[in-house]
Amino acid sequence: MKRFLIVLATGAALAAANLPMAGAAQGGAPESTTFSCAPVSVRAPAGTRVESVTALRQEGGTINGTGVVGGTVTGVPAYCEVTVTITHPGDDDHAKVRTWLPLTGWNGRFQALGGSAYAAGDNGVGLGTAVRNGYAATTTDAGLGDAIDVSWALNAEGKVDTALLENLASRSQHEAALVGKQVVAAAYGRRAAYSYFNGCSTGGRQGYMEAQRYPDDFDGILADAPAVNWDEFEVATLWPQVVMNNEKTYPSACEFKAFTDAAVKACDPLDGARDGLVNDAARCDFDPRRLIGTTVVCDGRELTITAADAAVVRKIWDGPRTASGRKLWAGVPVGADLSALAGVAPAGNGTVKGAPFPVPQYWVASWLKKQPSFDVSTITYDQFSRLFDQSRAEYDRIIGTDDPDLSAFRDSGGKLLTWHGQADQYIPTQGTVDYRKQVERTMGGSKRVDDFYRLFLVPGAGHCGLNKGIGTIDDLAALTAWVEQGKAPKSLPATLVDASGRNVSREVCAYPAVSRYSGHGDPATAAGFRCVLPSRH
Repeated sequence: MKRFLIVLATGAALAAANLPMAGAAQGGAPESTTFSCAPVSVRAPAGTRVESVTALRQEGGTINGTGVVGGTVTGVPAYCEVTVTITHPGDDDHAKVRTWLPLTGWNGRFQALGGSAYAAGDNGVGLGTAVRNGYAATTTDAGLGDAIDVSWALNAEGKVDTALLENLASRSQHEAALVGKQVVAAAYGRRAAYSYFNGCSTGGRQGYMEAQRYPDDFDGILADAPAVNWDEFEVATLWPQVVMNNEKTYPSACEFKAFTDAAVKACDPLDGARDGLVNDAARCDFDPRRLIGTTVVCDGRELTITAADAAVVRKIWDGPRTASGRKLWAGVPVGADLSALAGVAPAGNGTVKGAPFPVPQYWVASWLKKQPSFDVSTITYDQFSRLFDQSRAEYDRIIGTDDPDLSAFRDSGGKLLTWHGQADQYIPTQGTVDYRKQVERTMGGSKRVDDFYRLFLVPGAGHCGLNKGIGTIDDLAALTAWVEQGKAPKSLPATLVDASGRNVSREVCAYPAVSRYSGHGDPATAAGFRCVLPSRH
């Protein structure tokens, strides 16, 4: 659990709080208009009823994020917080839509913020960052709880609460966009010139959902490390635990790191520079069996890597398969922290047991088994395959978010920008790549899709945060320039951290291109690299 909280705090919150900073400089000058912070009239979206509208002036300053995600943003100017509570009659839900309006300096833009894990919306850090950058910002809790609160999953009869699941899946985010835009227009006396969505992980999935189901909601969608194919990948990310439990082998985090370090060392030179950054993780074919018999020092003890350890790592990297060998989903990317999904905990008498990541654990226990206390450590390989098929059959329609036909979004003039870390330890990068390929097959090829949808794979980056949160990337700036000035991004300028711990600049290439060192110039600077197609090296 500790590891989960740390990652959320440095991932989802960081993505909302730090990465969009560069976007503030784009676009027109801030508005000088001021307004009175008071409740406004809101028309209820179809199928809902407005229960209340409140307005409260906030002085800004330092905003501390709520819940397990946490995080902090400083220097937030005074703003008006308008909260609209809506319900779907008959569903007994109460979704709060919060809109933060800068009292001065509004840049004329609207930004909606997504959530993380099982939280549908932002915890305050992203809202504060948006306001600091001049945006009017909106988010919704969808009538749910915090990031790892799934107490709402089942109703009193022990059945899935389909209304609240639909809130998380799609309808509350769309309704928040409609409500937030109304609040902005009523407060400032005019509509926002441009509307954006900004989210990572669950927020990334929400962004793709908007493009698929509500193509007119936003001019630009920034949807990073997206949890698309939720019904499949949530089960798939329990696979490392299933492997360890069935093989009865539980490598420590230290031993897992030895495999990861060896793979990175072997595949690092593929881009022409030895910097600890694997620029094309999909091409890394390091065989973990190469470490069998080698020793590693963990907590002062010298351990020998066994064939059983290597077999576990090989299965986790390969990803879930059926008993007959049919591939179900992508595995953990080579270079990612294996212990994130393959965590272990003391079991007494010097032994250990699996410590599953809560998000897939809760999905399987509550939504598939309908038993919140279900012990996922009992799942066999055959049962895993059946659970995977069950999840897809029961939930793809409601939360799959995998429709490759984005023609309506394209025709609306919308732009979709995504970056995904090549070392994402929670959402396999290949899932996003596979979705992009499906869109290309559906919509006429890569060049046509690039007109409105671009994907960037970031070397060495983990889930929703570059190099453990140290790096930065100009994603929101690139999106606003694309939407407002027609400048489609061929690459994203980023600051990464190499193997020695120093900052290095890179231009992250638009998929399918990858970055390769030219052999000339300082490898710590972007000037020494160029974007090439994988087939060229």
